[in-house]
Amino acid sequence: MGTMIQRYDLNEDDFRGKRFTESKKDLKGNNDLLSLTRPEIILEIHEKYLKAGADIIETNTFSGTSIAQADYGLEEVVYELNKVSAEIARKAADKYTSLTLDKPRFVAGSVGPTNRTASLSPDVNRPGFRSISFDDLVSAYAEQVRGLIDGGADLILIETVFDTLNAKAALFATLEVFDEKGKELPIMVSGTITDASGRTLSGQTAEAFLISLSHVPLLSIGLNCALGAKQLRPYIEILSKHSKVFTSAYPNAGLPNEFGEYDQGPQAMAKEVESYVNDGLVNILGGCCGTTPEHIKAMVELVEGKRPRSISKKEIAL
Repeated sequence: MGTMIQRYDLNEDDFRGKRFTESKKDLKGNNDLLSLTRPEIILEIHEKYLKAGADIIETNTFSGTSIAQADYGLEEVVYELNKVSAEIARKAADKYTSLTLDKPRFVAGSVGPTNRTASLSPDVNRPGFRSISFDDLVSAYAEQVRGLIDGGADLILIETVFDTLNAKAALFATLEVFDEKGKELPIMVSGTITDASGRTLSGQTAEAFLISLSHVPLLSIGLNCALGAKQLRPYIEILSKHSKVFTSAYPNAGLPNEFGEYDQGPQAMAKEVESYVNDGLVNILGGCCGTTPEHIKAMVELVEGKRPRSISKKEIAL
């Protein structure tokens, strides 16, 4: 989503729209807000990925918590922002499902990591200090998930997890909202290996990350962001070996250049993820930073006729 939004070269007025003209803070860069101020752009982006062949699209809500929106002074619009974002994605998914009845399209409610961490101190001089509590995270995530469900999301995707304690708060909140509404949706979780150390920012290996979340009934667990497909493969292999649920992978389009841009083209990226498919490592495949509809189209063509990772019905039940 962020990659595509950059292509529109939007300015401050685009982000403010007519509704937020009096905001005292700069709003440019708050991509989630575009669901309210430029919804036609978000709908167009969703449709480009669906046209490319995507089965699942994510809502434009990566920073859709009151914690993240506090940077812009927009905590009061969080529920609406998530609900409307889900409705936009729902509209696009339903349109393409109606065009390809043998290929239903699904909406994943995107739940990002927030810009706070429950496990690490932001102050090196106070290692015991935390800028956010578990309960505050739960409250913020619950508000987001309510909006996503009410807007029509098919599943909840807790993604780009750099701190497993944050993810646990998101999962706890999600399950609480399920109980509150008397409704359950599938849950996907995707973590982030930050560098060649093979660990998340909070210090867990891929296997430890998997074990830490094994108490929750998940549709899938996987990895995204930070690394390109080639660098991510060893950690996907670990999850594939040990996970009793579906595995997912949506790496970046290679590694960023000195300007923070992603140069890896669709065919080059498809070639790198080909081993994921041929070796039966994943059930769900996609892309993160730098991934355009053309990248997704190349992956759709790559997986045509190929078998996904195999797990038994007994394992799924667990």
